[in-house]
Amino acid sequence: MENKQNQNTNFKNPAGGRGRNFRGPRRDSRGDFKQDSFKEKVLDLRRVTRVVAGGKRFRFRVTLVIGDEKGSVGVGVAKGLDVQSAIEKSKRDARKNVIKIPLNKRTIPHEVRAKFSAADVLIKPAVEGHGLKAGGAVRVVLSLAGIKDVTAKCLGRTPNKLTNAMATIKALSQLKVKSEKL
Repeated sequence: MENKQNQNTNFKNPAGGRGRNFRGPRRDSRGDFKQDSFKEKVLDLRRVTRVVAGGKRFRFRVTLVIGDEKGSVGVGVAKGLDVQSAIEKSKRDARKNVIKIPLNKRTIPHEVRAKFSAADVLIKPAVEGHGLKAGGAVRVVLSLAGIKDVTAKCLGRTPNKLTNAMATIKALSQLKVKSEKL
C-alpha cells in the first residue's frame, strides 16, 4: 500500500510543480490506473510557415486519428513548435472530438455520403468477409473505428488527408440505427 502512495506522488505537471489544474492519473472504479484503450495514427504532418518582419517562423501541424476499434473514433488537428508537442496537442483535440458509431456486426447500418470543404466521401456497407475497401485517410479512420466490411470512395478531387478524414467523420456521424418496433 505504501508503495502505491509513493507512485502517486511522482506524477507532476510538465510545466513544473503540481499546478492548479492537475488532477493526477485517471482511475477506474476499483481504484486502479486506467489503461488507454485508444490506438492512434498520425495521418498528416506538415511544416507550416508564418512570414514576419524578421523572416519566417516555422511550426508543425499534425492531423491525428484515434479509435478503439469498437465504434469510437476521433480526428484531432494541432500545431506546435516541435513535432512532439504538436502530436500531444492533436491527441488531446482528437479525444475531445470522439464520436460513437453504431456498428452492425462488422459493417455500418446503411449507406452514407458527406461533403466537407472540397472532400466528398461515399461509404457503403458490405457483406461479412468483403473486407475494408477504402484508400488513404478514409481507410485509416474506418479501420480505427472498427469497421471491417465496407466499401468507401472519395468522390472529391482533393488529395488533402485532413479534409478527407473530416468528411469521413461527418459521414459516420450521420449513421442511424433502425429502431425495432414491438
